[in-house]
This record gives sequence, C-alpha cells and structure tokens, in this order.
Amino acid sequence: MAAAFELTILGSSSATPTSKRHPTAQLLNVAERFFLIDCGEATQIQLRKYKIRFQRIDHIFISHLHGDHYLGLMGLLSSLHLLGRKKELTIYHPPGLKTIIDLQFELSGTVLNYKINWHEHDIHKAGIIFEDHVLSVETVLLNHRIPCCGFIFREKEKMFSLDKEKLAEYGISREFFSDLKNGKDIMPDGMRKFRNEELTKGRYASRSYAFVSDTRYNEKVIEAVKDVDLLYHESTFLHEMLERAEKTFHTTALEAGLAAKKAGVKKLVIGHFSVRYTDLLPLLEEARTEFPQTQLAEEGTKFTIPEVFLVNK
Repeated sequence: MAAAFELTILGSSSATPTSKRHPTAQLLNVAERFFLIDCGEATQIQLRKYKIRFQRIDHIFISHLHGDHYLGLMGLLSSLHLLGRKKELTIYHPPGLKTIIDLQFELSGTVLNYKINWHEHDIHKAGIIFEDHVLSVETVLLNHRIPCCGFIFREKEKMFSLDKEKLAEYGISREFFSDLKNGKDIMPDGMRKFRNEELTKGRYASRSYAFVSDTRYNEKVIEAVKDVDLLYHESTFLHEMLERAEKTFHTTALEAGLAAKKAGVKKLVIGHFSVRYTDLLPLLEEARTEFPQTQLAEEGTKFTIPEVFLVNK
C-alpha cells in the first residue's frame, strides 16, 4: 500500500476572513503522521467540516505571531482538552506564543488533560526542528514585518527493493539483505563484489513539501526550496499592487510564479489571498505566466504527491 503524502487546505485568506475563505491553516499527512501548519481562526471548524479527526494531530507548526496564523490555536487546544485528549502535543513556534497561551489558560483556570511540548524556533537561524525515521522538518527564514519562517517537510531516503530472483540465483543469504536495502554493495564470499544495482530493483523517490508563509519575494528562500515536489507560496496581491506588497512585506502572484520557476519545483500552490479579491482566477492566471503548473489553495482541496518508483538502470 502506498504511503500517504497529502496536503489539505483548511484556510487560504490573508489578514481577515471572508464569508467564503478562512485564515491560513493546512494539514499535511505523511505516512499517517498528521501535521497542522498554522492555525488561523476557525481551524477546528474546518477540521470538522472536512472530517479530519483532531486527535490524530500530534504536531502543530506556527509560522509567526500575526493573528491570522495562530488565533485559532487557543480554541483548538481547548477543544482537545474537552474531548479528553491524553496524548502529548508538540507545538513548534516563534518566541512569545507560549506566553500568550499560558496566560489565557491561567486566567480561565484551565489545567489541560494533556501535556504540551513547546519547541521554540531560532528566529535567526534556519535548521531542522523535527525528525524521525520517516521525515524531517526544517525552517526557512522569511522576510516579513515580524520574525516569520516557513517549513520544509522532506521524506527520508527510501530503502531499495530487493530483486528476489537475483538473490536466489546467486545464493545471497539474508544476512546481506539489510546492507542491500540501504544501498550498499556486498561481498558475500570475500571474493566477488556485487554492486547494489545488480541485486535490487530500485526504490521509491523521497517526496518534499515547502510551506512559504508571509514574506516578500526572496532569492534566499528560492534557494532553500529548490527542487521540492510541492511548493505553497503566499500570493497576497496581483502584481499591479506591487507597491502595496512591498509595504506590507507580502508577495504578488507573479513573484510567486517566478520563485517557483527559479526554484525548479514540480508544482506550485498559491494562497493567502487579500480580501479584496472575490474572483481568484486573475491571481492564478498571473502566476501561471511564470509557472504553468500552478493551482489555487482553495479550501477543502487536497494535493497528493504520488509515490514514484525509481528503477535501477
């Protein structure tokens, strides 16, 4: 069964919600590990709407402390408590968020049923903030009005698939299987050396997703997200409003498309749309002038990165 790598858009509006769009929130499923990325207002309502179980989320990533990216967090944490959560929850966050949440729980006299592990970002240096045997998550420093970061989710390198017929033909014993799966050559009898590709069929490619939250167009970010399978990049304005984008430290749709093209990504998703736009088609068309493989971050949309088997040649 193929391992999941699927992004669900929960919110795609910018600073304020509209009747049809909610502030930023996304859910990423990597091999049944569920990561919530930002938590704007109504995130928990959107999770219910799209039938995503709250309790499956064990990691929450907050990009920065503008309200449209975290004001739904207090409500979600409270609901998890009321629903009887016992599992620990880890929140990766910029400085100050823990103080905000702790104060609200203190003043409401709430003692949570579960433990929150607070993991504060280094706002001056990008680096890996989460890692297990399946994937790693690293931060990307962005150029916004306040400290802000993006996140890159990368699968670890996959193991090689063994060629059972070849193994049987050459009488290779099981003690060498682990080395072969990990890409090593072997010398079972101390005389003949077998190259890994002689005894394996290939392996699945590792997949990657980059979340670029609020930022001005930034060449350093382009380098950081180079070659990812899926890039989400904020696209608050059309390029005709470049002056406004520069003043508010945001990106235009045209610039997002250019960033995706320069980074050589496979697919671009644009979001964080200004409330001035009821019709999003012009933003999509503008981004596609630079990068045709662009789609809108419309709420409820799922973006799946399929598994690709790399055959040994």
